[in-house]
Amino acid sequence: MAREIKKLQEIVDEWIQNHGVRYFDELTNMAQLTEEVGEVARIIARRYGEQSEKESDKAKDLGEELADVLFVLLCLANQTGTDLDTAFSNKMEKKTKRDHNRHHQNEKLR
Repeated sequence: MAREIKKLQEIVDEWIQNHGVRYFDELTNMAQLTEEVGEVARIIARRYGEQSEKESDKAKDLGEELADVLFVLLCLANQTGTDLDTAFSNKMEKKTKRDHNRHHQNEKLR
């Protein structure tokens, strides 16, 4: 991944400094993240789940909503001093070691 997430964190920080004045506080961003995840959930539930999709929801762009989630997540990482590149790399290594055999042996996934 070679520091790709770090670059996104830098892009968001630059945008905040040049356009956003400052970061919202962490609690505000946590609430914002929850709201954005809810918007993603609404699209998924209606478009791919069993709920019917309202006419007004059909034009909503899932990619745009996922990008909103990513933006706020990157903001939270920046303002809490979290290096998501390192955290993600560590998580993938942990999941690979822990889950490889477990998932291959899971009858439900066949």
